[in-house]
Order: sequence, then C-alpha cells, then structure tokens
Amino acid sequence: MSIKRVLVTGGAGFLGSHLCERLIQDGHDIICLDNFFTSQKSNVQHLLQYNNFELIRHDVTHPIWLEVDEIYNLACPAAPGHYQYNPIKTMKTSVMGAINVLGMAKRCNARVLQASTSEVYGDPTVHPQPESYRGNVNPIGPRACYDEGKRAAETLFSDYHRRHDLDVRMVRIFNTYGPRMHPFDGRVVSNFIIQALKGNDITIFGDGSQTRSFCFRDDLVEGIIRLMRYEGDDAHLPVNIGNPNEFTIKQLAEMTIKLTNSSSKLVFKPLPEDDPMQRQPNISRAKSLLDWEPSVQLEQGLARTIEYFSSIELSDFRAPTPNH
Repeated sequence: MSIKRVLVTGGAGFLGSHLCERLIQDGHDIICLDNFFTSQKSNVQHLLQYNNFELIRHDVTHPIWLEVDEIYNLACPAAPGHYQYNPIKTMKTSVMGAINVLGMAKRCNARVLQASTSEVYGDPTVHPQPESYRGNVNPIGPRACYDEGKRAAETLFSDYHRRHDLDVRMVRIFNTYGPRMHPFDGRVVSNFIIQALKGNDITIFGDGSQTRSFCFRDDLVEGIIRLMRYEGDDAHLPVNIGNPNEFTIKQLAEMTIKLTNSSSKLVFKPLPEDDPMQRQPNISRAKSLLDWEPSVQLEQGLARTIEYFSSIELSDFRAPTPNH
C-alpha cells in the first residue's frame, strides 16, 4: 500500500480523532485540521508524538492551500445543541466547507469523502431508510441548518463529480457513540451516561418510544475507510453506515441505568420540534459493496463508553455553547 498525504477536517473531533489514529497506524501522512469549536486538543494530544501527524488550527469555511492525495471532510458540529447555537455558521460550515475541500481536491486531483448524515432523511416516511429515499426534511425548521446544509454538501459533491469527474465519496452516518464523545455534546448517549453516573434523573424527550440505531465508533470508522478505498464505478453514490439494530430511547435509558448500577429515575419532557420518530439504516449497499456490517452490539459498546466517561474529569472539558 502506498503512503498517502491525507487531510482530515474536523480531525480533532470524536470521530475525526479516531480516524486520524487509524490512518496513522496504516502509515499515512496525516494533516488534522480543526477550529476546536466542539472538539478539544486533548483528543489528538497523544498523536503529536508521531512524525507522520500534523495539527493545524483552521476553520474550514476559509480556504486553505495544502497538497494532499485524500481528504476526509468531517468538519461540522453534529449535536443539535451545538449546530443550533449558531445555525448560520453551521450552514456555512457545510456549504462553504464543502466548496473549499472540493476546490482543493480538484486542484490536487485528490479523492475526497464527505461525512454526510442520516439527517438528510429528516423525519422519514420510509423505514428503514435506503440511500434511494429522498427524505422528509423541513427546510425552515430549527434543525434545517444541519439537515439542509448536509443535503447541499451532497449536491456540491455530486456536481463536482459530474462536472469535473472528481473522485468523490459520500457516507451517510447514523447515530454513533463511543469513547471520546464530548461529555457536553447534548447527545442522547452522553446525556444518559453523565446523568446516570451522577445519579441524576435521566431526561427523555417525548414518551421514549422514538427509535434510534446506535453504531459503535470503531465500526463506523472501519466503514468510512472501506468506502474511501472502494474502487467500483458507483463509488460516488451515497452509502449508509450505521447499526441496523433499532432501540427505543426508553430502552437505551434503562440499559444505561443497568450498566452503571445507577439509582437514576426516568423523567419525560416535551419532544423538540422536527425530532425524528424513527431512525434505522438499510445497510444492504454497505454490505454488498464494502463487505461491511457492524460487529459491536449496543450493550458491549455502551459498557466501553461508560468506562470512558467514568475515567474522565468533567472539569477538564470546555462546554462549546452556553446551553449545554
């Protein structure tokens, strides 16, 4: 395998830092680019010792000139509390970030992967969601800055492929969790674990019957790398990467209480606007093209994530937004 110069935008984030780790182990030269809005330098501190790792503080909404062979574009706040904090900046990150990395890829003749999201499906009317489903998104709702920003980025990637024959990849990431999640990201897994470890009430929005499919971060990173290395004629088309096992939010809360041996009680609050009721990937495409499917089951991955959260000091983490 030839050594590649690889740029990972959002490389100090939860998924980005693990992706950098994997690529370093594979011997590639890694440039990690991050503005540290929702990430921390501590996520990649241990990688600075490697001579094939470089860290740049930079905002992807501004152009940057680098010479690279591959780009993984992961830069964007992904938790609702973070992307809704500055929705205009979120849209800029998705759209202008895509334009900037696509321009770089065109100039360098690099292969470029977009970290898209299951949120492009909105509140789905098709279940589970295949890549052919075009979604049910509210373009003027509070989640639209993220949903429509990611949809627009997919449009840009597709048009660069059609117009300039650019070698693009698009992965639609479903709910992912694991060690190194930000404790203040406001996502359901981190919220439940922190609340359970503190013995606080576990907050469920809605009645807890809404479903999600949770993919452990190692499985997710493996899927992303396989898509980047896939050489088929249809490599430019989106691929769902996620765990097809579906759980209700109430089941997740009860499992978290059991694994933490917590005395926490469940409390229910109104469901936020446009919060999807079902989320489950159809991963037939990933199975057939990439020979990929997740191997870590929820209880096993949740236990590893709880172990991580038990080992950290919350005071070491900076909350990205005031409303964490």
